[in-house]
Amino acid sequence: MYYAGVDLAWGVRNPTGVAVVDSGGCLVSAGAVRDDDEILAALRPYVGGECVVGFDAPLVVNNPTGQRPAETALNRDFRRFEAGAHPANTGKPEFANGPRAARLARALGLDMDPRSRAVRRAIEVYPHAATVVLFRLERTLKYKAKPGRTLERLKSELLLLMDGVERLAGTDVPMRVADHPDWIELRKQVATAQRKSELRRAEDPVDAVVCAYVALFAQRCPGRITIYGDAADGYIVTPSLPTDQ
Repeated sequence: MYYAGVDLAWGVRNPTGVAVVDSGGCLVSAGAVRDDDEILAALRPYVGGECVVGFDAPLVVNNPTGQRPAETALNRDFRRFEAGAHPANTGKPEFANGPRAARLARALGLDMDPRSRAVRRAIEVYPHAATVVLFRLERTLKYKAKPGRTLERLKSELLLLMDGVERLAGTDVPMRVADHPDWIELRKQVATAQRKSELRRAEDPVDAVVCAYVALFAQRCPGRITIYGDAADGYIVTPSLPTDQ
């Protein structure tokens, strides 16, 4: 069985991170592609049999304005960690013709119901919320390029994220990435980056690895995840906040 993660770009011109983890929790691949054909080509070798694909992008969007109920519910729990989700609605151009992630999931023949028992599934995940829980963060790591954030800060935060991902090897739901050539190359790209654009090229595959881990975690520990929302109006799957966080 394979677990894939897709850090889906909002536009087809921007890079999308794609990562795959095997049934033993070992990283198989991590990289970036661009258009839908490249995304499908990267995933197809791994999703013909049993699989869970975690998309960091909405699979279901029906509301014409505002937020989906899933975002409202998730934000209630995660806003204090600065991990609120962006609103998705059909009034936005990127969702006017249906979510891109849903088109990809349908092209791969994946069941998009988060409560389905199908052996080939797609779920919507959200890395920021997941890392808050998995790494017991007081706030999200600030590795996304925004005004006022320096190159050195972005690099430091992204390396902290990668450190956290590597530590997952020692958890009760292990994932091992540190010795994989793709991960080693991503570490090198981050450590040697001289421009924010260079960090961005590494950021997307790293986020995709987190998405793949959430897919793995959801499969192995269904009692330790929260599904915000539902299949009818949209949902987000994330590891559940512990009561003491």
